[in-house]
Amino acid sequence: MQSTESLRRQPGFTLIELAIVLVIVALLTSGLLMGISAQRITAENADAQRQLENIREALLGFAMANGRLPCPADPALTIADATLGTEDRPNASSPCNRIYGVVPWVTLSLPEADPWGRRFTYFANASFTAPLAAGALASFTLSTAGNANIKDTAASGSNIASNLPAVVVSHGSNGLGAWQTNGVQLGGAAGDELENANSTLTFVAHTPSNGFDDLVVWIVPGILNARMVAAGRLP
Repeated sequence: MQSTESLRRQPGFTLIELAIVLVIVALLTSGLLMGISAQRITAENADAQRQLENIREALLGFAMANGRLPCPADPALTIADATLGTEDRPNASSPCNRIYGVVPWVTLSLPEADPWGRRFTYFANASFTAPLAAGALASFTLSTAGNANIKDTAASGSNIASNLPAVVVSHGSNGLGAWQTNGVQLGGAAGDELENANSTLTFVAHTPSNGFDDLVVWIVPGILNARMVAAGRLP
């Protein structure tokens, strides 16, 4: 039978050794969680980008079928409103009520929100959403110019894309400036992100960085015109 003294001398962890082990486990767990979080954000960004590409194709398809781009939807509506997610237009022969709003997802048969549960901001130039004149096949011509511009920073003196008829924005994982599904716009956008939320003709697109995680796509005039010509909407 072992004595009390021999039991005391059996090897084991000291408090210091246990503390070191716990610190190592905490560091490994933290690194693992950070890696999982980064992978999730990367996957969500990829999903949002695919949605934006689908929206652009849906806008082009709508123009080919209807001779114009769709009006933006009212961003402040909730599920209680019957016109939620549809073009904000009084009737088929009237101009749009707005040039800034959100993508009319019901009209285009698209999902309402991005991967973070927020609506897509949508700008559309009034000349490209105007009702068709009697006998016309399109509301615009090959020479009609848009007026939205894309910069790589808000402070840049030059544009990376100009005279655009339409722009679509996902406000990224932080969502600052985005319209939520409850019809409320998230505040707090600043700097480059503010340019994508302040209803001006300037938008910003660049790789994600600290303070900027917006994703932006736009309608290129040449592509829109080519699609319209192919559909027999423009000469």
